[in-house]
Amino acid sequence: MRAFPITVTAVAAALLLAACDSGDGSSGTDTGSKNTDNAACRIGEVGLQVGPANAAPAAGDTGDVPVTLTNRGDRCTLNGFPGVTLSAGSTSARVPEDKTGRPQELTLAKGDTASFTLTYVRGKEGDAKALGAASLKIALPGAAEDRTFKWSYGPVQGKKSAAEPDASVTAFQQAGD
Repeated sequence: MRAFPITVTAVAAALLLAACDSGDGSSGTDTGSKNTDNAACRIGEVGLQVGPANAAPAAGDTGDVPVTLTNRGDRCTLNGFPGVTLSAGSTSARVPEDKTGRPQELTLAKGDTASFTLTYVRGKEGDAKALGAASLKIALPGAAEDRTFKWSYGPVQGKKSAAEPDASVTAFQQAGD
């Protein structure tokens, strides 16, 4: 006799849970077309601002280029380091991660901002170990897309060659309020 009330209670609970939604007016079905909680931020749904930079004035000097990201889409997550590549014609060099920083998972609501900094050593014009960079390519962690910007901060010194830039990129940090 006890099986009937427990079964009715279980069925009622299941129906109540099935009727719940996220409260945002969606059906609860994710089509993959929008970011949801814990979804990686996508480059097409963020605004990126490169600079203003503290450019290295002469060969051997260090410069910093801040990059600010503003989420324009649904809530998303940044987890890791940005992918940054410097290019000069057909030659490109990936900028390594700053080993002194540890990435933290950042969740960005629409309008929230995060930032990272690219630090580089300026190379000597015409030096074989310097990359005469003309563009900066930025990709977000967990995403294949990227966005390209003009690089106007001079050549970047290489460690052993132009393909190994004396530069680093920090992890994302929460910006703004």
